[in-house]
Amino acid sequence: MKGVFGLIGLVVALALLGLVVKKQFAAQGAMMAPPAAAGASSAGAAPATPPATVREQSLQTQQQVRDQVQQLMQQPRPMPEGQ
Repeated sequence: MKGVFGLIGLVVALALLGLVVKKQFAAQGAMMAPPAAAGASSAGAAPATPPATVREQSLQTQQQVRDQVQQLMQQPRPMPEGQ
């Protein structure tokens, strides 16, 4: 009887793990997809075709992150209410 419960617990744990992995892959795919509206202010607009090599893809991703961080750094910070 203990073996049956152990086996059922193992199957349930693997099913939950499978769901989490599936969710992570779906989120990663959505994150890697190019944004629908590209920023007009960015000088290095993303090319219409995907990068040919992993190096090009890595450089493109790094540039996108730099652009996003630079854009966020330009936004004014809200002042606290009490001051």
